[in-house]
Amino acid sequence: MSEASTEPAPAAPAATTTVPVSRWRHRPFIEIVAVAMLSVTAILTAWCGFQSAKWSGERAIAFAEASAARVEASDADSQAREARVVDLIIYAEWVTATAQGDTALADQIEARFTPHFTIAFDAWQAGGDVEPGPFAMAEYVPPGTEESAELTAVAERRFAEALEDTERGDNYSLLTVLFALVLFLTAMAQRDIHHVAAWMMLGLAGVIALSGFVVLLTFPMRF
Repeated sequence: MSEASTEPAPAAPAATTTVPVSRWRHRPFIEIVAVAMLSVTAILTAWCGFQSAKWSGERAIAFAEASAARVEASDADSQAREARVVDLIIYAEWVTATAQGDTALADQIEARFTPHFTIAFDAWQAGGDVEPGPFAMAEYVPPGTEESAELTAVAERRFAEALEDTERGDNYSLLTVLFALVLFLTAMAQRDIHHVAAWMMLGLAGVIALSGFVVLLTFPMRF
């Protein structure tokens, strides 16, 4: 009976994994393009956030100035109404004295007319005392009337500007969402997926990023 061989059996050759050539060939380029796109998109996203914050500040200032102008316009309008009431009272006394034929009293009352009403009263008399009276004359401008009109115009203009600032800030916020989509697609392209799918995602992300950048150039900016 022959002795059993004690030599160990030769080890089986280690299995080797074959990596597809296309996988390692495209991956470095994909990584380079993805990193570049992520960097540029991050900068654009930060810029959009900065601009949105700046326009929000402009909007707040415009709304505050519009509100302050409206308050001042209301005060000026109240001043004009008070002046009109005083003129009406004095003018009513003059009409009563004139109707009674008391010329001396009418002259005394006329001497008490306010300067702005005197201008309108003289223009009314120069026109032949026609109806409806001196208060309807273009020359009658009580104190506060012009100031009220100017301040009201300022309030309306600043309010309209505030609405525009709101729209501009919203536009930048929408671009931030658009660039976030670019970041998402670029990050997905870096996953362990087929290189064709990765290039398609990067291409789509590039188109969106370029479109967003073109739109960004049309927006007004604040520094």
